[in-house]
Amino acid sequence: MSRYGQRTLVSQAVTGFGQRPAPAPFIVDYLVVAGGGGGGGQGGGGGGGLRSSYGTTGGGGTVEASLVLTTRTNYDCTVGSGGNSANGGDSTFHTITSTGGGKGGPRSSSANGSSGGCGGGAGNDSGAGATFSGGAGTTNQGYAGGTGRHVGGSFEGAGGGGGAGAVGGNSSTNNGGAGGNGINNSITGTSVGYAGGGGGYGNNAASGATSFGGGAANSGNGSANTGGGGSGQTGIGGSGVVILRYLTASGTITASAGVSMSTAVDGSYTVATITAATSGTVSWN
Repeated sequence: MSRYGQRTLVSQAVTGFGQRPAPAPFIVDYLVVAGGGGGGGQGGGGGGGLRSSYGTTGGGGTVEASLVLTTRTNYDCTVGSGGNSANGGDSTFHTITSTGGGKGGPRSSSANGSSGGCGGGAGNDSGAGATFSGGAGTTNQGYAGGTGRHVGGSFEGAGGGGGAGAVGGNSSTNNGGAGGNGINNSITGTSVGYAGGGGGYGNNAASGATSFGGGAANSGNGSANTGGGGSGQTGIGGSGVVILRYLTASGTITASAGVSMSTAVDGSYTVATITAATSGTVSWN
């Protein structure tokens, strides 16, 4: 062999020795829940939009495809805040975005609920007989809010916020509509309720989808990290959550500054729960 050939082989060996292994692909299942909408003065806030590749997803949709990710790559994540007299904030992970829940409607001549991941419940007007519509939900994330109506005299009620699993309830005479049910999802290994609607205001107390994080009793807040809607008068929506499930052998997850994350083991899987993130990233090594 020539000296040139010997030098070439040595150069190739050194280059190969110094290289890191190529990033490895692996599969991640997710649950991404947006922040719940706030009560609008009367109508209940809608639950946060919910998208999932594991178990059940929102809005009656088909469970979504798992994500194929690679190690040593940063993936963006955001956890939406609950709305305070406003729509909830969106939650995101990589290419998945869930839309914040809609704000409930006010007591005015423009009392319709706001659209969102799940729609806000309608308020009502001081004039007897008018009926107002709940806000629309987002396809494959959640359902619409319920209607509100002022019957006359002191009889008034507002619609419940929509949930990820059901439409918000309509008002009835003196009663606020119930918040729409959310869904139960067991991506953590335990069944937990998410994205219920907040109860609509009524002269009789509102009824929220409390088992799914929705606020009740006219001014109840949605539960943190469930995406539950706030109830009719002053209820604040619950913050959202991002949950990731992957084979433990795939790698170790790390989070950037500004991301609040915990991990737990469920058999051969690790479950990472992200409860707060404004503009952070996660990666696997």
